[in-house]
Amino acid sequence: MLVLKVLIILTFIFILWQDARERLVYWFCFPVIAILGFFIQVEFIDKETILANLLINVCFVFVLLVSLWVYSKLVLKSELINRGIGIGDVLFFFSLTCCFSIISFWILFIFSLIFALLLHSFFSNKSNQTIPLAGYMSLFFAFIYGFSFFKNCNFIFAY
Repeated sequence: MLVLKVLIILTFIFILWQDARERLVYWFCFPVIAILGFFIQVEFIDKETILANLLINVCFVFVLLVSLWVYSKLVLKSELINRGIGIGDVLFFFSLTCCFSIISFWILFIFSLIFALLLHSFFSNKSNQTIPLAGYMSLFFAFIYGFSFFKNCNFIFAY
């Protein structure tokens, strides 16, 4: 378990570093996050429950992306992918669906978006209009997994 958590934290930090530096993330980082998150959850609950959580979390992300797509088309009058949000951010959202139970995922996902907004507003300069969303969210989730080392917080992985 310890090795899996260290690996997932290192992968989150790698995503942060890449996204902040180049606004690009290697594609293989996303399946690594999903696989490590899945096996961390296996320690706490059975695979059938994990798959049910995954299905509901994927539906949540899908509804969110469809809402963003409608908003982008109707209000912003632009394309969603690579204009409103990067494909890496979308892949990161879906990779996170394997990492947490339903309620934990929804709460942590929303708070990671708020965290990203606050970090970007604090660190942004006016010349750079893009946001390293996956990177900021990776930092948040690295803190969450790091926090799980020191506290018995199995409830974030399972009910």
